[in-house]
Amino acid sequence: MTSSTTELTTTTSAATLYEDLAEISSALYKKALTDLPPDVRGAVSAAQNRESGLARRRLDVMVNAIGTSDRTGIIVCQDTGICVFFVRIGTEFAVNGARLIAALRDGIARATVRYSLRSSIVHPLTRENDQSNTGRGVPVVHVDFVDGADNLDILLLPKGSGSENMSFLKMLTPADGQAGIKKFVLDSVVAAGPKPCPPTVVGIGLGGTADECAALAKRATLRPIGEPHPEPEIAELEAGLLEAINQLGVGPQGLGGVTTSFAVHAEYAYTHISMNPVAVNIQCWRGERARATIHADGRVEYGY
Repeated sequence: MTSSTTELTTTTSAATLYEDLAEISSALYKKALTDLPPDVRGAVSAAQNRESGLARRRLDVMVNAIGTSDRTGIIVCQDTGICVFFVRIGTEFAVNGARLIAALRDGIARATVRYSLRSSIVHPLTRENDQSNTGRGVPVVHVDFVDGADNLDILLLPKGSGSENMSFLKMLTPADGQAGIKKFVLDSVVAAGPKPCPPTVVGIGLGGTADECAALAKRATLRPIGEPHPEPEIAELEAGLLEAINQLGVGPQGLGGVTTSFAVHAEYAYTHISMNPVAVNIQCWRGERARATIHADGRVEYGY
């Protein structure tokens, strides 16, 4: 089971940057839905080899879905998700932020029509759907700045509702300690059960404020499977929780087995002395994501 595409390179120019960004956004949406990252493919394959019975048969279906998408270009899952961008702008890369966000949104709408994607985005009260996979506040765009860099990095996560619905936040107290953090994470995974389409990646946000903590948890799900946090204390927490989660017996699609999650990833921010927020954001087995990096010389590289 291998990736259907290699990393691609195209070009853009200052004169056409925002039109090109819209096309890049469109391409990223299709790529994310049809070309699963190598680390995800490897995790699915490894789980397939170690499972048996119903769990193994469910993983066989997942492998077949990936293969069908590779051969036909059909999306791996019918859920086209709610698009979330993580954008890193180099301080030496000239870009108008407002026009950038508008171009990303335009690209999602183009892809929805161009590739006949299901539109899943609606008004929260009226449930009106304009069939563009966009709307007020959607796509969600997180922006960071990289001092001295001369490129623009765009990472797209189309987050399916099955996994996004299984999001949890709790404002723990400092007295709860690490034991409280671990209990909350395990309780969240148990409460989620089969709903987020396991095997999952469990993202954990630690610290910050309530909103920052939730964003950190989602950001954590984007780290490649098998890549621990660089800080030993956080990596130890991740490893211990993964071992505990995989002893719960939920298994692939809730059918039992030893692979409830592929990975546990945590990110953190410093927080107030009197609180300790913890968030859990779960990613489904597909781990869909796609990346484009626009360099100062106009090169555009596609990856994961």
